[in-house]
Amino acid sequence: MDLDPVFLSRLQFAFVVSFHAIFPVFTIGLASYIAVLETISLKTGSPHWERLAAFWTKVFAVVFGMGVVSGLVMAFQFGTNWSNFAYASSNFLGPILAYEVVTAFFLEAAFLGVLLFGRGKVPPGLHLLSAYMVAIGTFISSFWILSANSWMQTPTGFELREGMVHVTSWAEAIFNPSFPYRFAHMALASFLTGGFVVAGVSALYLLRGHAVESAERALKMTLVLLAVIAPLQMFVGDMHGLNTLEHQPAKVAAMEGHWETGGQVPLLLFALPDQQAEKNHLEVGIPKLASVILKHDPDGVVQGLKDFAPEERPPVAMVFWSFRVMVGIGVLMILVGLWGAWHVWRGTLRSSPRFLRVLTWMIPAPFIAVLAGWFVTETGRQPFLIYGVMTAEQAVTPSLQGWMVLLTMAGYVAVYAVVFTAGLHYLRKVIQHGITELPAHGDDRGRPKRPLSAVEIEAASTPSPSFFQP
Repeated sequence: MDLDPVFLSRLQFAFVVSFHAIFPVFTIGLASYIAVLETISLKTGSPHWERLAAFWTKVFAVVFGMGVVSGLVMAFQFGTNWSNFAYASSNFLGPILAYEVVTAFFLEAAFLGVLLFGRGKVPPGLHLLSAYMVAIGTFISSFWILSANSWMQTPTGFELREGMVHVTSWAEAIFNPSFPYRFAHMALASFLTGGFVVAGVSALYLLRGHAVESAERALKMTLVLLAVIAPLQMFVGDMHGLNTLEHQPAKVAAMEGHWETGGQVPLLLFALPDQQAEKNHLEVGIPKLASVILKHDPDGVVQGLKDFAPEERPPVAMVFWSFRVMVGIGVLMILVGLWGAWHVWRGTLRSSPRFLRVLTWMIPAPFIAVLAGWFVTETGRQPFLIYGVMTAEQAVTPSLQGWMVLLTMAGYVAVYAVVFTAGLHYLRKVIQHGITELPAHGDDRGRPKRPLSAVEIEAASTPSPSFFQP
């Protein structure tokens, strides 16, 4: 059996990145939400907002820890599996990753402990500052990571000398053509992911009669946010798609399942792309709509996959279907967000168990959409690691053998299974414990008034019985 080290290295990195990506996309949005909750709590003195902030900070801590653990090995793979790429791109990627550590990790390390353990122990203003610093740190981290990844998609501001990347303009390299669209798209995806998780858990609490007042407040503000963010994400995604059409036309052709260059291109709702035969089977589409979307003209000409050499075409079926999963879930999120805003406007959230159940079912949806989007982005770039500059075959470690990759991948799967299982276990316990309905042990500005009594502490550690009712 021939174990291809290039294919296995791609598969290994896909597994590690996919596992890791679901955690930052949640914590980025959740950190901003916690900062908003802390602000409202300090301004109003309402115990409901303080309890919400404390609860979601616990969730953030667990997910943040899982993200850190799962992300550590990604950098190692640059050296073990992709050493040619690491060497060739080191003049750009080395400083970029160092900037992330200096500007984001240090900021989060300085304030995360205050956020997690400083409630009631430090001045309320300092605790609020820590929430903002952690939220800002998550965005700074995503800024550098997306800049690096976007440069691999649309490399600019450099020149090659003897196979090495040498930066000629840091501004052009960092703010490369696809970066602004991808950063905005990812930021909105983070808000959507955090929003739907908060909405789903809050809906679960309402259904089971737990912390009703606090859960309803959280749900109302989140649904209003989703009703705005979800349609905005569709608009930003369209702009991102037009940018991709300009710089990576082969990727867009694969996304559309479009083989022949021409106009009046239909938007395919269903098809079975056949890469060997260079055609689609069982096409179902809307006439001219792809030309309208991509060219804003029903007769607009769109470049087809046959314009590219077969070895430079991405895996069409993977890109085609991943794109439809992402867009389909995006449309569903828009509908649910608008449905929720309608219930908020009418004041019928508590009397709408069907809608509340839909929200609980929607919790996995943004994670699936994010993974599908990453599959489109990364698989659509193939066979290049640096688009138009370096292929995956050129980037892989020369001495790497297939069995080595297979062995390490098995180790990653085993370790990540343990991490994921443990993380889900603790998340389940946090959610089961719920949002305590005890009076806050502070004055109207969150300053400690008196220590909790033994009876109050015992009550606070006991989940509401109604939460466990089926």
